[in-house]
Amino acid sequence: MEDSQPRSQKPPRPARPSGIVVPHQPTFLQRLGAWIVCVAIRVVSATLRYRWNDPSGRFVNPPSTRSIFALWHNRLVLCPEAHRLYRKRNGGLPTAALVSASKDGGFLAAVLEHFRIQPVRGSSSRRGARALLELTKWAKQGYSLAITPDGPRGPCYVVQEGIVSLAQLTGLPIVPFSYNVRWKIRLNSWDRFVIPLPFSECDMNVGVPIHVPRDASQEQRAAFREQLQSALMELTCD
Repeated sequence: MEDSQPRSQKPPRPARPSGIVVPHQPTFLQRLGAWIVCVAIRVVSATLRYRWNDPSGRFVNPPSTRSIFALWHNRLVLCPEAHRLYRKRNGGLPTAALVSASKDGGFLAAVLEHFRIQPVRGSSSRRGARALLELTKWAKQGYSLAITPDGPRGPCYVVQEGIVSLAQLTGLPIVPFSYNVRWKIRLNSWDRFVIPLPFSECDMNVGVPIHVPRDASQEQRAAFREQLQSALMELTCD
């Protein structure tokens, strides 16, 4: 005779995560804060006394070709202004920039959108391969690219491998970029983030482009990474 009591059933197994990381979208407060930051950057930038050091003419007299711009994470503040000048001089060539998929990255993405820079969400730790693919697609659509090769977590002033792989895939040259301001605030963050103060002198430094062959070996890629790191440090004064 069968038992009339219902048998206990095992709870269903939870579905396995797909492994897809969805970038955090900017919240309302982040978008409001991004607008405030955008206004502040424009006001401070208008007061700075710029000196351009650009031996290759990549910024001062830019060609109508695309590039991958490499800059340290702590030098992000004035990059939108540099992009505005660059786009004005090269006939409006757009730029896509790699931004972390984290919540903080959502805020930065909102700031970049105000400056007509296309954010691509990802990093070496989150959505790395997907972001690399998306950057390659933007390059094929005629965009220049911008990357902070030591971001988003550091170590500070250490170039990671992703930017060299991107240059190898796209065939675009890597252009080192940095700036130095006389009057500034240094935050107590992992990268000692630089905030320029109004009416300061500002040296905008552009390095010689680095070309990575498509058939570069692992040893050659490592050498290009060290070359880029040395070039960026030569342009940076702390």
